[in-house]
Amino acid sequence: MPKTRLQRSLRVTFIGLFVNALLAAGKLAAGILGNSYALIADATESLADVFSSIIVWRGVVVAATPADEDHPYGHGKAEPIAAAIVAGMLIVASIGITIQAARDILSPKESPAPFTLIVLIAVIVIKEGLYRLIFKEGAELDSTVVRTDAWHHRSDAITSFAAALGISIAIFGGPGYERADSVAAMIAAVVIAVNGWRLLRPAVDELMDTAPNLALNAEIQEIARTVPDVQAVEKCFVRKMGYLFFVDMHIEVDPAMTVQRAHDIAHAVKDAVRSRLPNVSDVLVHIEPSGRSRKG
Repeated sequence: MPKTRLQRSLRVTFIGLFVNALLAAGKLAAGILGNSYALIADATESLADVFSSIIVWRGVVVAATPADEDHPYGHGKAEPIAAAIVAGMLIVASIGITIQAARDILSPKESPAPFTLIVLIAVIVIKEGLYRLIFKEGAELDSTVVRTDAWHHRSDAITSFAAALGISIAIFGGPGYERADSVAAMIAAVVIAVNGWRLLRPAVDELMDTAPNLALNAEIQEIARTVPDVQAVEKCFVRKMGYLFFVDMHIEVDPAMTVQRAHDIAHAVKDAVRSRLPNVSDVLVHIEPSGRSRKG
């Protein structure tokens, strides 16, 4: 992993970590003083964001560790592992918020204080800004874990919006609407759970070596075919590890050529693919004689 990629990933992660710590403390204090469970639930989600940012930080750092004897393919899987943990934390947090909000609905409740609404509006603006900044970096770096961390910030903005809506109804609706605050917390929990599941799937796919998009596979095969003396591409398998790709390819050549020439062609294919596609870390080329149907 290039150093600049690691630096960019860590920069946005630490920004999110610092902001989340401040927001979690502020929302928790405002929720307790302002009698708003939705705001307390929102603070809990921000606290989860703090721990998720720490996980993202470690995942990015471990993924940047060069390949070694025990990990010849590198440590790129640390990114989807971290992403899966963060996504799981979102789902667990949503369950906890739902349970507590349901209990709160069944118990007597006072309307939240008006100042809690001001706190939430500020939180929404800050968290949406964080989401846009971090998601842009994650997309440019092709980092599953950074994009997942970005969605953690957006989920926080969503829960804050739901909390603000519930608090507004509770404040301006008057007697009988006090529980709108808790209902809003439950709605926000559903949104968090959906986002958690949506983010968990690509992380699990990457851990399971699910084939990336067909366009990339087709492009790799097309590059291989442009190498002189490559008569056909019999098989091509691609898997993703972090932001890098590893390719296993079977190419067909003239069965009468020398082993040395076939070896040179294999290297030429590898060099051509890696030159055109910098995110391809390695290409393993298996030579097949043309004109024969092989399954090995």
